[in-house]
Amino acid sequence: MRMNWIRISGIVLRQMLLIRRSIHRIFELFYWVTLELFLWGFITIWLQGVADHDRHINFVLFLLGGLIFWDLFSRTQQTVATSFLEDVWSRNVVNIFAAPVSKGEFLTGLVIVSVIRGLIALGFVAILAFFLYHFRIWQVGFYFLPLVANLFVFGWALGFVIMGIIIRFGLSVEILAWSIPILIQPLSAVFYPVSILPDFLQRLAFLLPTTHMFEGMRQVLLRHTLPWENILWASLLNGVYFVFSVVFFGAMLRTAKRNGFLVRLSAE
Repeated sequence: MRMNWIRISGIVLRQMLLIRRSIHRIFELFYWVTLELFLWGFITIWLQGVADHDRHINFVLFLLGGLIFWDLFSRTQQTVATSFLEDVWSRNVVNIFAAPVSKGEFLTGLVIVSVIRGLIALGFVAILAFFLYHFRIWQVGFYFLPLVANLFVFGWALGFVIMGIIIRFGLSVEILAWSIPILIQPLSAVFYPVSILPDFLQRLAFLLPTTHMFEGMRQVLLRHTLPWENILWASLLNGVYFVFSVVFFGAMLRTAKRNGFLVRLSAE
């Protein structure tokens, strides 16, 4: 059967029109490549800068530690957001909020699910890292507890904000459930110290709890001491962001109920 180039051009035209009419699709064209360039560029600069001066640094330890704890943070945030999306995809979201379930009960349930899934994943990857790379994360486990707690809290806060945005704007912005953590990753100093960033980015990074958490993680791995300053800043920022996220979600939910956005969301 011969291919009909008129039909093929129609398919191409349709997809191009979808991109032209969708801000998030246009954004996606440049989003991932830009973030990867930032992330790996800063990693390369850091490795190049310390290669000749700080040979005592265990790069495997730092990179694996960053990878494991970043996965814990992103999994926590995504569990909260995608658990809500499961109700949207199954057209059950109206039933959830029509039932005698309070906003606090709903959010608490999602928080508990995220903790369970996060700890299971953390335990599995810690064991796997030990057998593959002899990375013993449990040797300094006590020092990590405040940092892990802050990772959970910030993950919940981001998840609540994303849920509120989806309730307000619909499934066209569901990509935020996966892309928001990647957006802040280059500024969070996951794999390199924040001092590698340009000055103006360091000021932005200071406002992220994740930056203080990963800076503290490296101090724990290097010195086996509690990074009190990092823990304090992360906790203060998390307190502000968590309260804001709960208030924001509540405001979006009230707006959605008042204007019928929940019904529209179920119909998408």
